[in-house]
Amino acid sequence: MSGEYDVIIRGGTVLTMSAKGDIIRDAIIGIRGDTIAFVGKSEESNEHRYTAGEALDAGGCLILPGLVNTHTHLPMVAFRGLADDLPLMEWLNNYIFPAETKHVNRQMVHDTARLAIAEMILSGTTTFCDGYFFESEIARAAVECGMRAVASAGFIDIDFPGSSGPTSHGEIAAKYLARWTNRSPLVTPALFCHSPYTCKPETFQVVKMAAREAGVPFLTHLAEAKDEVTITKKLYGLTPVRHLREIGVLDEKTIAIHAVWVDDEEIDILGDCGVKVSHCPESNMKLASGFCPLTKLLDRGVVVGLGTDGAASNNDLDMFGEMDKAAKVDKVVRKDPSIMGAETVLKLATIGGAAVLGLEKEIGSLEPGKKADIIILDTRKPHLTPIYNPYSHIVYAASGSDVKTSIINGRIVMKDRRILTLDVEDAMDRVTQIAATILQGRR
Repeated sequence: MSGEYDVIIRGGTVLTMSAKGDIIRDAIIGIRGDTIAFVGKSEESNEHRYTAGEALDAGGCLILPGLVNTHTHLPMVAFRGLADDLPLMEWLNNYIFPAETKHVNRQMVHDTARLAIAEMILSGTTTFCDGYFFESEIARAAVECGMRAVASAGFIDIDFPGSSGPTSHGEIAAKYLARWTNRSPLVTPALFCHSPYTCKPETFQVVKMAAREAGVPFLTHLAEAKDEVTITKKLYGLTPVRHLREIGVLDEKTIAIHAVWVDDEEIDILGDCGVKVSHCPESNMKLASGFCPLTKLLDRGVVVGLGTDGAASNNDLDMFGEMDKAAKVDKVVRKDPSIMGAETVLKLATIGGAAVLGLEKEIGSLEPGKKADIIILDTRKPHLTPIYNPYSHIVYAASGSDVKTSIINGRIVMKDRRILTLDVEDAMDRVTQIAATILQGRR
């Protein structure tokens, strides 16, 4: 290692999350532009031969790839706590859909996205995958705030602000993809059909065709709740997974969100088609949707990542909480404390999540040539002392508030818990005003 670097990270312990599973103590990382140029031990670096625009001291810290949130709805931070302790269908149809119909607009989506991005940066997420309406506003907010995003334009066959009629789905999808393809290195455009019970088969097929032609991810809520299975079977005579296979939308670019109510044959269908899965344990638990058969999916070779879902059904965007729940739920349901170990779960939140989004060659591990998406955890805290196993600490003891520095695409976006790319107070104030309007509308 020699020459000039834009950022140097010294000290600490690096969890590379590479295929070799390297852990590097007393490490040094060199970043040039948006890319990791060097990862190794300090003694290997010939430190006297380099210069850097900024040097970060990570002594006593854990350094790892930024976390990848494979499913969320950023604007739903405005509905955080609006309707809790309810079954999914009642929650959606009686509270969330009416609130969205009345209050969602372009400005609202942009303002709420900024707050959600602040929450994610503060808790160690460096890449998110969103599905919503007015999605260009979310992509725009991500670029403004320096956040990596897979921004999925949403489609649904009910009256909703920003949604389109069935005859214009394909046109709107193509227009959105043309707008955001290769526009920013931070944004990957994608398409999102809400679910098999809210989108007609022709909507799925038209939107999926647009996604296939562009080679971008296609997402949908799939087999999230028992009621969804009942409704889909009543409409089409098939379970959700079998229905989507029948209409030809399952392939390696499809991301199934939740995948709770799937039987063994359907797990084989997902595996055979190459479908990826976004597992959202906290949302599943809170809505009592059920248990995602995570171990069976992984054993079948299905690629799985973790997601928070929206803040209205979680109620936060902290991926550390998702890791903790993903590990513990599988253990208690399967009655086996040895399954879903901490290292496996951290992989789901990093390189696994990157693979779900098709970004594993760019992010998800700390290796030379990959994009510099890096977080630094401060371990000099009572609840993180002592450290025997860093993987265990991250999954079972740490929280998002322990992240002190975040780097995305080589840019320091948070340093010493201060976000450098947006005004957090302004973001909170704007969403507080939106919430006041929502509350007034309920009176």
